[in-house]
Amino acid sequence: MLGLAALPQAVAQQQPLFQAGKPVYVVIHVDIAPGPGGLGEPTKILQEFAADSKKDPGCTRFEIFQQDRRNHFTIVESWQTREAFDAHTAAEHTKRFREKINPSLGSPFDERLHSLLQ
Repeated sequence: MLGLAALPQAVAQQQPLFQAGKPVYVVIHVDIAPGPGGLGEPTKILQEFAADSKKDPGCTRFEIFQQDRRNHFTIVESWQTREAFDAHTAAEHTKRFREKINPSLGSPFDERLHSLLQ
C-alpha cells in the first residue's frame, strides 16, 4: 500500500505529455460502414485529405493504410510540434474531411495522440 500512496506524487512530478516544440504522433482508426456505393467515395475522401494534409506546415508524415478488412483504414501522422497539429486540426480541409467522411462512418472516429517514449 505504501507504494501506491506515492504514485499520485510521482505522476504529478512528470512533465506534460505534449511539451511545446516536441513532435506529436497521431493514429486514427476509420471504420467505413458498408453501403450501396461501396468504398469508392470514402476512399476518395481519405485520399484527398491525405494530399491536403501533407501540405500543412509541420507535417513530417501522413499515411493512410487499408487493413485486410477493406473497410477499415488507419491514418498515421507525425507533426513537428503540437502547435502544428492543432493548426492542421483547425484547417478548413480537416473540417471539410470530417464533415464529408462522417456519414460513411461505421463507428466513432478514433483519434489518439502520442508522444515519443523517452
